[in-house]
Amino acid sequence: MGFFWRGITLLILILALGTSCTSTKRVGKARAKLWEQQIDRSEVFGRYFMGFSLMDATSGKILHEYAADRYFTPASNVKILTLYTCLRLLPDSIPALRYEIRGDSLLFWGTGDPSPLYPPLGNDRGTLDFLRNQDRQLFFCPYNFQDEVLGAGWSWDDYPYYFQPEKSALPLYGNLVHLEKAAAEPYQVVPRYFSNQLVPQSPDDYRPARLRRRRDCNVFEYPTPLPQGPQAGVDIPFRYSDSLLLALLSDTLHRPVALYPRRIQPSRKSRTRYGQSLRTAYRLMMQESDNFISEQLLLTCAGQVFDTLNTRKIIDYARQELLADLPDPVRWVDGSGLSRYNLLTPRSVRQVLYELYQLVDWELLTDLFPAGGQSGTIVDWYGGGAEPYVYAKTGTLSGVHCLSGYLVAQSGKVLIFSFMHNNYVNGSRELKEEMEKVLRNLYLTY
Repeated sequence: MGFFWRGITLLILILALGTSCTSTKRVGKARAKLWEQQIDRSEVFGRYFMGFSLMDATSGKILHEYAADRYFTPASNVKILTLYTCLRLLPDSIPALRYEIRGDSLLFWGTGDPSPLYPPLGNDRGTLDFLRNQDRQLFFCPYNFQDEVLGAGWSWDDYPYYFQPEKSALPLYGNLVHLEKAAAEPYQVVPRYFSNQLVPQSPDDYRPARLRRRRDCNVFEYPTPLPQGPQAGVDIPFRYSDSLLLALLSDTLHRPVALYPRRIQPSRKSRTRYGQSLRTAYRLMMQESDNFISEQLLLTCAGQVFDTLNTRKIIDYARQELLADLPDPVRWVDGSGLSRYNLLTPRSVRQVLYELYQLVDWELLTDLFPAGGQSGTIVDWYGGGAEPYVYAKTGTLSGVHCLSGYLVAQSGKVLIFSFMHNNYVNGSRELKEEMEKVLRNLYLTY
């Protein structure tokens, strides 16, 4: 009799557990339905051109999509593709210089390394010290740079702004001039080479009074009358030329540097000098959305594959050899996302994030990507807990806001998502608030 009742008790427990599991599944499905409806029926999203894709990072299963096969201007979400290309092609330390010794001469080529004298990367002087300490004549060879100094589709009227410096084989100071008004009247100029190219703005100039560079030359204008007291520093791109680089190098190294008279490329005899770890550069590219670093590192990738620095060439290589399996073909024209020629679909961005998730360890990914409520371009969004639950890259231009990355759910499950919005006119706050609701629900649901 005891055996009979023990069997009945066991059967009741099994039925109860089964009912509980079924109930839990129903609750989970109900919650999933709610956030799916939140996306598909959102009045906010419905007013704009929006696409979304969501994947389980472990299984690779697609959990939900909305217009995920449509093409969007991605803005700085392009940097996700740039990061993936760099991690596939570059070593841990950046190739900083190519050089050859020929008799009493040292010939050198730039690699695109953004580090030399660039403040966000610590004003690195390793390459310059290497050149300064040579007991040979120095000859710069510029002919491995086979690109335009501005990217395809970049806005011409952004030329005086810090976020659109020109590209080059061997950049110095981030290809920027830093001007700062101290308490005294004169402006402090870095590099000092440009100090004698600072002039007052013409009183007949119809434009607002501010520091600016003349479009076609390296003449920098300051407002008149001079503002009183110290003023915050301004970074303005300078116009690159080989002759300017030689002058800056000679001035910095305190020794002459000449242009090599023959058009030669690096050869098998060329040696490579390696610089600092790339991790800091990647972090700045992703967290602070540094356009200069992203463009220069893509040129460095080109040098690794082709020995020539050309953005179009390395993008074509990456599309064909590294990203051939994306759900949709990509139109990708620059490293930073400044160009509106770029067109990506949410599901292709999500797939690149999935490839990144498989390529590198989680600790590196969470260190490189902005963390919700804590760092980078989402320091004021997607927070609210002791630990971040969103690690994602923003992409913003006028009328464009995208957010793509990783979400760590309350259960510990990692999700990959891509939100893309185009063609809005009233600012991005409303979109961000709606996205935050969706991502928070995903955090609680999974």
